[in-house]
Amino acid sequence: MPRVIFRLPDGRVRETTVAVGTTLLEAARAAEVAIEGACGGCMACATCHVWVDEAWFPRVGPPGEEEDELLDLAPDVGATSRLACQIRLDAALDGLTVTVPASTLLE
Repeated sequence: MPRVIFRLPDGRVRETTVAVGTTLLEAARAAEVAIEGACGGCMACATCHVWVDEAWFPRVGPPGEEEDELLDLAPDVGATSRLACQIRLDAALDGLTVTVPASTLLE
């Protein structure tokens, strides 16, 4: 079961372990990280934007064309930006670390 580490804007860290096949957005919700995810994870918005830790980005990989277009709608996009709903967790991503931008959290 992959372990995921979420770094929050206020410096707190949340961790969770989830089943293989779970999306990063679902993992965030399991860890009680208040990522908006307004579309419910069907890649129709950019409200689950996260920054993948640089060391993990080669394993996660870059966004696809459609995801990349949606990221244009997100504030604070960086070189390792991804939509959490598009990252499916597997054994190779055990220990994945992401940072959640303040703009992604529900207020």
